[in-house]
Amino acid sequence: MDAINTLAAPPLARSRVRPGRRRADAMLRGFCAFATLIGVIVLGSILLMLIVEGIRGFTPTLLTQPTPGPGSEGGGIANAVLGSLILTAIGIVIATPVGVMAGTFLAEYGRTSKLAVLIRFLNDILLSAPSILIGLFVYTLMVRPMGSYSGWAGGVALAIIATPVIVRTTEDMLSLVPGTLREAGAALGAPPSMVIMKVSWRAASAGIVTGIILALARIAGETAPLLFTALNNNSWFNADLMGGVPNLPVMIYQFALSPYPNWQQLAWAGALLITVTILALSVIARLVIKPQRAR
Repeated sequence: MDAINTLAAPPLARSRVRPGRRRADAMLRGFCAFATLIGVIVLGSILLMLIVEGIRGFTPTLLTQPTPGPGSEGGGIANAVLGSLILTAIGIVIATPVGVMAGTFLAEYGRTSKLAVLIRFLNDILLSAPSILIGLFVYTLMVRPMGSYSGWAGGVALAIIATPVIVRTTEDMLSLVPGTLREAGAALGAPPSMVIMKVSWRAASAGIVTGIILALARIAGETAPLLFTALNNNSWFNADLMGGVPNLPVMIYQFALSPYPNWQQLAWAGALLITVTILALSVIARLVIKPQRAR
């Protein structure tokens, strides 16, 4: 009888515990919903304030005139937008071949070798490294020896930030390519380099392009490294990109802290413009990778 009672006890105990578990589950769900609501309210408030204040700064001359001097009325951010486009283009042009080739080495050649493990470790450090440290590094490497701020230094700083993103994405996408595709290419007599270019890269092309777009969005709004490399100015830049190069992130930082209402409105408009650009790049990245996920 004692054995029978012992066997019958667990169901009764479980039935007694269930209401407590249900209450705990309800409490956890409520806490999660409350935390989510707080996050949505905070982010929504920031976005709403950015939209309201940013739209006020949009004028017919916003994208046609350069930034005004201290205390001046009117003006725009055309030079800052153009400078940001050039700096971002330099950064992504440098980072793309380096990142794709490094990711290809890790996925196709290195794999579990000691060199590949070391590269992955260093790449992870760069992914989490503060961007201001990268700006200081490029300042010491390029700005001080050249004796001047330059767009080239800014582009190199942005490239260093973008490269780890492209490396990680390229390696992950190539790792998802089935080994049977590589074996089929090798069975036809193609060398490994041809298999990579004609099979692996084509199969992972959408994911690699997505990584490049995400890296582009990552560096589009960077401010700290540009403060030490490209800096800023209120006029059009030189063709050789030497001297201060106007750019949106630093312009927003400087104008937002200024006492001039006109500069503050231009800062809001620039912040809204760069936010919309990053949002558009993120949406494009999702649309590019969606067909590959469906395969």
